[in-house]
Amino acid sequence: MFLFQPNSRIKPSPFLEAAILDGLKMANVYNRMIMPTSYGDPEGEYWRLINGVSQWDVGVERQVQLKGKDAAKLAQILVTRDLSRCEVGQGKYVAICDHRGTIFNDPILLKLADDLFWLSIADSDVELWARAIAAERGLDVEICEPDVSPMAIQGPKAEDVVAHVVGNWVRELKYFWFRECEIEGIPVAIQRSGWSKQGGFEIYLKDAQFGTRLWNIFKEAGKPWDIGPGAPATPERVESGLVSVGGDTDDETNPFEIRMEKYIDLHVPDDTIGIQALRQIKVEGFRRHQLGIILEGDTPAPLGVHREDIVASGKKIGMLTNCVWSYRLKANIGFALVDRAVPVGAQVEVLRQAGRSNGRLVEMPFL
Repeated sequence: MFLFQPNSRIKPSPFLEAAILDGLKMANVYNRMIMPTSYGDPEGEYWRLINGVSQWDVGVERQVQLKGKDAAKLAQILVTRDLSRCEVGQGKYVAICDHRGTIFNDPILLKLADDLFWLSIADSDVELWARAIAAERGLDVEICEPDVSPMAIQGPKAEDVVAHVVGNWVRELKYFWFRECEIEGIPVAIQRSGWSKQGGFEIYLKDAQFGTRLWNIFKEAGKPWDIGPGAPATPERVESGLVSVGGDTDDETNPFEIRMEKYIDLHVPDDTIGIQALRQIKVEGFRRHQLGIILEGDTPAPLGVHREDIVASGKKIGMLTNCVWSYRLKANIGFALVDRAVPVGAQVEVLRQAGRSNGRLVEMPFL
């Protein structure tokens, strides 16, 4: 049984009641909200995502809305990717950095109108950051957290399920593009996106009172494809090389170090926060890079509360930022943030809580 007592600090998503009724067993806190992480069968939930279709409560992916005459200007100041050609109905994966070029959020930006943007954020307070920057620069823009909550439908059969609900037009959506519509009178935006590499969509509910109803619409529609509940806390994201900013990064990590160089446009305006630092880092070179690691052993040994040091020849060269058991590789795998001089293929040791463990550094994605 999953028990949760709402309070003003930790809030439920509109889908939490439905998730509990579907057997939710474990959850975490993300963006000051409850994020489902397991329904009691982690391996079954994993294979459902890999082979079928999985339904996720990801209402914790809060939106920061920028609206007004200077909304587009503020959006470009906040993100280090060129938005000059971004069209209405288009989304982009972006980095938000501080003035040092340190990344602290990697949202999906959605352009709903020339004067209206959403930032679908990871786990940090972008709304306060945006408010401070807008006030500091005297911009004419309203900033708020709108009544918008995503639900994800992920897996190789996700497209069939979503098309069954809203029509075959969703099959034509390009990655990160979206379209606003209604589902049985419920206002939503549907985007081809999601925190997996198995394909799928995020359904942005625009009225929280319909959370359980919307969940059940997709649950019923997905029965022919054996839909079931799941969460983005599976080995799939590690196998696929998907970064968790805040988990796989520290207070000095820049986007170049975590394989995000293609999402950084160094030609954006000089007033884009962090861009001048990133230009300098590009010239001077970054000191670390992110690689995969495969550990020896045939027993699942996930990462504990703390990151673990990685050493080579008796010298610390970096840290293990996550570790999970891969059901397909039959090994413990994770992300290593290590000195840039350390090459792919290097044999290393990880100072694990249970003792030293040997490992090998590899390119990502693992699969």
